[in-house]
Amino acid sequence: MKPPELDYAAPTSLGEALALLGASEDAKLLAGGQSLIPLLSFRLAAPALLVDLARIPGLDVVERSNGYVRVGAMVRQRTAEESELLRATVPLLAPALRHVAHPQIRSRGTVGGSIAHADPAAELPALVVALDGRVRASSERGERWIDASDLYAGFLTTTLEPDEIVTLIELPVAPPATGAACVEVARRAGDYALAGALVQVTCGDRRVLEDVRVALLGVGARPHRVTSVEERLRGEVAEPELLAAASAHAADGLEPQTDAQATAQYRRHLARVLVRRGLELALERAA
Repeated sequence: MKPPELDYAAPTSLGEALALLGASEDAKLLAGGQSLIPLLSFRLAAPALLVDLARIPGLDVVERSNGYVRVGAMVRQRTAEESELLRATVPLLAPALRHVAHPQIRSRGTVGGSIAHADPAAELPALVVALDGRVRASSERGERWIDASDLYAGFLTTTLEPDEIVTLIELPVAPPATGAACVEVARRAGDYALAGALVQVTCGDRRVLEDVRVALLGVGARPHRVTSVEERLRGEVAEPELLAAASAHAADGLEPQTDAQATAQYRRHLARVLVRRGLELALERAA
């Protein structure tokens, strides 16, 4: 199918883009286009105006500052995956990005576009939730920071206002002795996961778990932070029996969907299995 008729604009400054967005009652932002273009082609989205962000300078920054890493919204996913700075400071990012479709898709898709698109089966929304990241939203009214815990309101829905653009993502720098893992089950390589787990652990002396972060994707209408597992493990010695006992509670309170791909019961089972696998792999990498 072909996209519907629409107006197209390619602003060359953030101010111009914000003005276009603020003046239109029905506009969509085009970042990498890897999620939006299929929606347009299937007529699941039919905006009056498409605002392309590709020509705006300054949205592709990657820098470290005061214990955080700032990633511009237009940084390509492949660029982030291969960044030495990000590998050293945000060890969960590269493993998560390797599960995003295929290299060709990641070469066009953007970090900010995926986070703002809010697909609950996508890796980057779960990552920013797991790491207590935040995003900077800009509009003609000014700028504001939104914590990841407040960003996602439901399926493909965020708390961003219609005239706001995500311009920057901020993630905390991981401390030493930190390991991370992203594990998923999908029907085929590159497909959206039936369920997935993102795990990051920081170990102290004698394998004491100083910090644990766990988030699930594909098990509900938005990314799910598994605080019950985190609280059971934080401050404890990382023994196999403890990991198994904590992971058994990974699906507590989950209400995943049943669809043509998997039942809710199967997704709850995957949540428990994948959290345990993720913890074990993250611990190996933290050593």
